Amino acid sequence: MWKSIEKHFSRRSAGRLVVEAFLRYGMSVHSDGSVYCGPFEMAPAKIGRALGVDRRVVIATAKQIAEHEDLISIFARLQPRAYVGEVASKLGFDTIEISADAHTSGIVSQVTGVLSAHKVNMRQVIADDPDLFPEPKLSIVVDGRLPLKSLQALRKLPSAEKIAIH
Repeated sequence: MWKSIEKHFSRRSAGRLVVEAFLRYGMSVHSDGSVYCGPFEMAPAKIGRALGVDRRVVIATAKQIAEHEDLISIFARLQPRAYVGEVASKLGFDTIEISADAHTSGIVSQVTGVLSAHKVNMRQVIADDPDLFPEPKLSIVVDGRLPLKSLQALRKLPSAEKIAIH
């Protein structure tokens, strides 16, 4: 995916910024160049304002995506997802945020293995894409409060550089 994006947007930093926002927020591009977040059509001017670019950059980027089969095949299928980690405590849940080397394999399986062994139910698991997020994290929302023994076991994982509970 990134090779195709780089091929089309390597010389257009503002266009790449728009593309990254589309990916980060799950905004899809339709074949006519219109941009959607789920079923809601998004106004290019508002997207541009939020990203600090001119609306024409948003329009041109969406049209460029629509004109290339390798790009539209990716962007036409994007979907937004709700992240409840920021409001989990208000819902009676804990959120575990783990920082680790994003290119080290196995961190998700190690963490979920510990939680499973301690019979902790996971409601949501989100791993940030290291190409989209400068400081990617693994975020897990768990049912109720995280037991102390589970936290202690997580802290013993060699690949977990930093663990925060919210």
